[in-house]
Amino acid sequence: MVARVAVCLLLAGLPAACAEWNPKLAAQYLDSRQQEWFAWPRANAGAKPCVSCHTGVTYLMVRPALRKVLGESEPTRYETGLLNSLTERVAKREPAAAPSIGVESVLAALFLGGGRSAASAQALDRMWALQTKEGKARGAWNWFSLDDDPWEMPESNFYGATLAAIAVGGAPAEYRARPEVKERVADLAAFLRSGQESQPLHNRVMLLWASSKLPEVVSGDARKSIVAELWKRQQADGGWTMASLGPFAVHEKAPRQEGSNAYATAVVALVLQRAEGASPKLGKALAWLRTRQDPEGGYWSAESMNKQYPAGSMEIKFMRDAATAYASLALLEASN
Repeated sequence: MVARVAVCLLLAGLPAACAEWNPKLAAQYLDSRQQEWFAWPRANAGAKPCVSCHTGVTYLMVRPALRKVLGESEPTRYETGLLNSLTERVAKREPAAAPSIGVESVLAALFLGGGRSAASAQALDRMWALQTKEGKARGAWNWFSLDDDPWEMPESNFYGATLAAIAVGGAPAEYRARPEVKERVADLAAFLRSGQESQPLHNRVMLLWASSKLPEVVSGDARKSIVAELWKRQQADGGWTMASLGPFAVHEKAPRQEGSNAYATAVVALVLQRAEGASPKLGKALAWLRTRQDPEGGYWSAESMNKQYPAGSMEIKFMRDAATAYASLALLEASN
């Protein structure tokens, strides 16, 4: 069966490394979810689609990579729509204390700040303008705290700061060399270095990713410690459980989760590849992911950490969206 799939994928022009999973089906699933998201009233309350951590951010992270492997020439209309939404929000002028403004500024810098255009510099400058300048959160950004793991909890401004570090790490060198930018980066790095010990391992995984873009956010010893802890928590089947990336808050209404989880395994596998490169232990994690894609739907299943949602609801698919995006990224990384 695997040989037959490999032949089909090679005939379709896909790399042999994709023989045990189907990037086209993953892209179709993710595109279909954006179609649903763009049509969902709650996602468009502000006239433009919300760039959510679970469905929007992960889509913008993975879709360009899928486009490349699938030989597509143009961004999807959903990529364009989400990026246009971020571009418009760069110019928003609302109270800086509003959590949405901090979140939007970081996401705009993450996806718009990698070029040399005036718009890229504007997105990065807007992010720095909204950086917290004093107190315990100095160097971070105001972030959502909605009792929703793993992205919107009281400690999630740390997660947001890791995304900011990834954003500035991807900015042009001449931008990062500006004295005023160096000052802001120093505050960001100080916040991440001082707060990491109290963070769930999930957020420290994101810190490890950020360190591959901006090394000063974590010491060499701390980096080694995160990697060692991740390997220690790897399951016998090669994956990681959500609980292993905690500690997380107790959510009494959440579905009970046992065994390796597609979201947890995908995020860790992606980041460890970027931190360490190939290894037999990592190969075991990637093998776990390759066998967990739904053969018809193209997605990787993952359940909410917060509530038990009705079957078929929009919310029940949120973690599935994130798992599918990160699993695709991890497997594409392995094929490079």
